[in-house]
Amino acid sequence: MEKLHSDIEHVRILTSLLVQKGIKEVILSPGSRNAPLLVSIAREKRLKHHVIVDERSAAFFALGIAQQTDRPVALICTSGTALLNYSPAVAEAFYQGIPLIVISADRPTEWIDQDDSQTIRQQNALDNFVKGSFQLPTAITGEEDRWHANRLVNEAINLSLNNRKGPVHINIPLREPLYEFQQEFSPSQRVIKTLKDNPSLSPETSQGLREEFFLCPKVMIIAGFHAPDPILQQHIELLASLPNVIVLTESVTNLSAPLIIPTIDRVISTIQPEEANTYAPELLITFGGAVISRMIKAFIREHAPSAHWHIDKRQLPPDTYKSMTLHIPMDARTFFDQLQPAEIKANSLPSSYAHQWHQKEEKATSKHENYLKQIPWSDLKAFSMLIPSLPAGSRLQLGNSTPVRYAQLFNYTQVARTDANRGTSGIDGCMSTAVGAASVFDGITTLIVGDNSFLYDSNALWIKNINPSLRIIVIQNGGGGIFRFLAGPSALEEMEEYFETPHEVNIEQLAKNHPFNVYQATDETSLLAVLPDFYKPGQYPAILVIHTPGKINGEILKAYFQALKA
Repeated sequence: MEKLHSDIEHVRILTSLLVQKGIKEVILSPGSRNAPLLVSIAREKRLKHHVIVDERSAAFFALGIAQQTDRPVALICTSGTALLNYSPAVAEAFYQGIPLIVISADRPTEWIDQDDSQTIRQQNALDNFVKGSFQLPTAITGEEDRWHANRLVNEAINLSLNNRKGPVHINIPLREPLYEFQQEFSPSQRVIKTLKDNPSLSPETSQGLREEFFLCPKVMIIAGFHAPDPILQQHIELLASLPNVIVLTESVTNLSAPLIIPTIDRVISTIQPEEANTYAPELLITFGGAVISRMIKAFIREHAPSAHWHIDKRQLPPDTYKSMTLHIPMDARTFFDQLQPAEIKANSLPSSYAHQWHQKEEKATSKHENYLKQIPWSDLKAFSMLIPSLPAGSRLQLGNSTPVRYAQLFNYTQVARTDANRGTSGIDGCMSTAVGAASVFDGITTLIVGDNSFLYDSNALWIKNINPSLRIIVIQNGGGGIFRFLAGPSALEEMEEYFETPHEVNIEQLAKNHPFNVYQATDETSLLAVLPDFYKPGQYPAILVIHTPGKINGEILKAYFQALKA
């Protein structure tokens, strides 16, 4: 028997356009006001849907899917504060440039601020963190309303994908009755397409930039977070081979090559104040998202280059290093295509700049390895064992605060892709993001996360049908360990209660309440022993809780950077 569809016409318009415009996955959170949307999506077999009760977790789950697939994901919630629970993930998507189609059911506009249940000011509620907000008509009463609803949905989905991608918000006021259905369903809607913007440099401009590059003896390229891109990788590898060019990346940049330096902080730490000018660039080229390293940001701000080209599709690009002289509004691959690295290589300038940086890298690597040999069991020791153990071809998700910073200290190339929520750098959704990311990858996805971050987003464990290839590593160090390393909080008498916030939750017991295999390690020996079983394929995903002595971790990390400077 054919299932009936909602009789609310703008719900049918929206559902049809999601299909016709290529949306593949929709995340649903239960509710009453959004019932017509839930039923319409559930009965539309061309859309894969996931049901997640916690809206905050649902939104980060959607973020993880969109992050890995580079395709827009739709998410649907009911009216009231449900929409506001989307906001942390929507903000993260906005600053990462990830396309989310946020769809919120709403009460009819005449009932806003009338003390009616689950009724708040939803229209434009996410304006600060979306590319655009769209309010559908409360009801379709004629051809004008029908045209208007169709146009708004087309505009919203197109906007999420145009130029720099990002989230959009569609708010749908719905009148009762909500649970009436009809046989008739028109799947064909007018689809408005937009041509992909593909800006190009004029021949004169590209030649002028190449000549500036040719003549500069000290060129530095810094890349922030970025999805893997084989063509961009080739361009950057070629530029990194030039004697006047040094390329600095991070784990979440997803660019690696023998002549690229991926461990910025440990190399910067070896540069003495009196030699800083030797390593400062004259031309700085930046692209990608936000950079994790505070050290490189401070270094460039203190030693401003003569020229700084920033490649960014946003109309208002960030001036992170306080030195930008040229904004190049295109994606990095397109820019480096037109810069023609092969021609630059053929005309490269003799320089010792890259050689000097690589000497520093060798020195830093030697000091790094010597220090790791002598330290006791701690966060840093655990990371020195975990990072090499990550399976080849796997994907890595890093929690914010200490995990992403510890990972920055290690050079590893066996992982196929590394991601973290570095758009806003919050701890609030890294678990749900990892679960979403794992849902669209058949191989192993590992999340390394701190204990507070794990607990903050523990509702992610409640999500149904978690990929059994997901592996979660929890660094149980007694709370917010980063505050023992930061100079300000670590010196305060209130540090433990108000910053580190130790907890008494038994994480292993919490994990066992969910369908996970649970492991633990308390020292080097037990960690080495448990890792093979932890990564062994199985019927269920797995959680490994690593206990480290919280009070010494900050001192060990501080001493690490002192050892690099010595």
